Amino acid sequence: MSKATFRGGIHVTGHKELTSGAATIHAVVPDRICIPLSQHIGAACAPLVNVGDRVKKGERIGEVKGFVSSPVHATVSGTVTAIEVMEHPGGSFVPCIVIENDYLEEWHESIRPNSAPATFSPEEIRKIVFEAGIVGMGGATFPTHVKYAPVEGKAVDTVILNGVECEPYLTSDHRLMLEKADRIVAGLGYIMKSVGCSRGVVAVEDNKLDAVAMLREAARSNPAFSVIVMKEKYPQGSEKQLIYACTGREVPVGGLPIAVGVIVNNVGTAAAIADAVEMGIPLIERYVTVSGDGVLKPANYLARVGTLFSDLIAQSGGTVGEVERVISGGPMMGKTVFSMEVPIVKGSSGIVVMKKPERAGPAEYPCVRCAKCVDVCPAFLEPTSLVKLAKRCKWEEADAANIMSCIECGSCVYVCPARIPLVQYIRRAKQAVLAGKAKATAVK
Repeated sequence: MSKATFRGGIHVTGHKELTSGAATIHAVVPDRICIPLSQHIGAACAPLVNVGDRVKKGERIGEVKGFVSSPVHATVSGTVTAIEVMEHPGGSFVPCIVIENDYLEEWHESIRPNSAPATFSPEEIRKIVFEAGIVGMGGATFPTHVKYAPVEGKAVDTVILNGVECEPYLTSDHRLMLEKADRIVAGLGYIMKSVGCSRGVVAVEDNKLDAVAMLREAARSNPAFSVIVMKEKYPQGSEKQLIYACTGREVPVGGLPIAVGVIVNNVGTAAAIADAVEMGIPLIERYVTVSGDGVLKPANYLARVGTLFSDLIAQSGGTVGEVERVISGGPMMGKTVFSMEVPIVKGSSGIVVMKKPERAGPAEYPCVRCAKCVDVCPAFLEPTSLVKLAKRCKWEEADAANIMSCIECGSCVYVCPARIPLVQYIRRAKQAVLAGKAKATAVK
């Protein structure tokens, strides 16, 4: 059977067997919850509470400060003990609302089921998605209500749910698809209605055929839904590559998926939308994988937003050996955190704990011009040429060579025999290009 895919990419060792076969565990809700006021792309929220206030589960505690933003909610009932700057798993430092859990699990009065969700208009669905604080749960964390907002002259004909999960070690989406396929399919229906779309697709790699079967069973009564089996390859789940594999359409450089009539959401986002539209529940918890060779008992958890990494790692039996790094997300595109005292956020798909290898590898060697990085690049770039420009600080030339099209997937680094940290150089150059453009705009 032919399986959808894209040009380029690599095959990586998945290590998914560590967690894919066991049912998800409800994480222990800790004594202290730390909720960042920025868990999304866009403007951070302003706090709606003060130290000493009592809050209830599901209560809005952070208000948006712009259109591209998303509110945040209390994930437990209890008392606000601090509003302080803490490390964010994305690498920055942001204000967080710290709540001392009273373990009463008292829901806020605004949280109640909706009696007739099937009758909601597209505008009403988009409003619910906004008020529930739903963002992209695959890691990008773009505010979902913004993605659904009508764009003049643009029509959406296909919604793709991303269930690929091609990052090594991560299986949280896999378990979600097995355990909540009906919620994912229900959410897809609401998404399609909110954007006026007639075709819904769930894309799943062929290493998750059990999830494919569950989703097809859940969707069998609706001919507008289909499940596409994707070839197992990294980065199959990257947005532009996924769109091409599912539809044959190419998103233009610098363009958004809506330019080709497509909206992409993570399967977790769809499930969260179903819960919000039908039960009125905001986004306060998510599936999270804790894995890697540096943790004793790898597992998947349903964890409250604001739970610290250290709490989940402790529930997994703690670390083993000498830990080299703790990664927020997967080892290919995730970010290393400098402390385990960072909170789970809406976009936290996993925590990967890696031991220090017994023998450290050699340092970077000179490029051997093998062109392996060019062969595997899913964005059709020449990583080695971009890095040469980056090393020479030739930012304008790097921009002209389409360096901003790099998705930072790490495929080039994975295959590089010279051990060159290509993505680090490219990321630095992209930052310099953006800074240069911002400075030029400010001068005007």
